[in-house]
Amino acid sequence: MTEQEQQENRLTRGGMAAAKSEKLPYRVELWDADKRGTVERVLARALNATLARAIFKAAQSEYPSRRITLRHRRRIVSDSSR
Repeated sequence: MTEQEQQENRLTRGGMAAAKSEKLPYRVELWDADKRGTVERVLARALNATLARAIFKAAQSEYPSRRITLRHRRRIVSDSSR
């Protein structure tokens, strides 16, 4: 077992939710309406790009006047403010 697998195994035993969320690389974020530079909350996580884009579009419909971002790990893939 590699060191990374051992670390993931410890994470799974110690915090199942944290380990599972790391396996969902896409994130749809709702940004704070008042503070331009902060994410208010993560609306959803997804395993693949197709599902993530569908969630992103749904979030745009739900929050038309708010900034929504779609990230793949650290990279912003889509941004509703652009």
